[in-house]
Amino acid sequence: QVQLVESGGGLVQAGGSLKLSCAASGLTFSAYTMGWLRQVPGKEREWVAAIRWISGTTYYADSVKGRFTISRDNAKNTVYLQMDSLKSEDTAVYYCAATRGVVVPLGQEGYQNWGQGTQVTVSS
Repeated sequence: QVQLVESGGGLVQAGGSLKLSCAASGLTFSAYTMGWLRQVPGKEREWVAAIRWISGTTYYADSVKGRFTISRDNAKNTVYLQMDSLKSEDTAVYYCAATRGVVVPLGQEGYQNWGQGTQVTVSS
């Protein structure tokens, strides 16, 4: 059974940093692409970043490119999202997600497995 557990959310001032973690289990990691998506009330989940586990190739939404960094730790079976230069518009619930294969979904429909989400609030 696939299980994704996020942690690291919280309250931060604009311009600050947070690092989210996603501990994954029940996966054959080399066969998966991992993503981070975020959601604000009343809107669909927005894709933020993704990483192909086997190669480490990364992808970013334009809104976070240059500020966020997705990475993985093979030994810990964990995916990270380092968020720097945070803005108030980054406030959202952040979800870790997984999809089997190397195609990188740019929308929520492409991911089969989800974590419970972690709240990130950026105060201006």
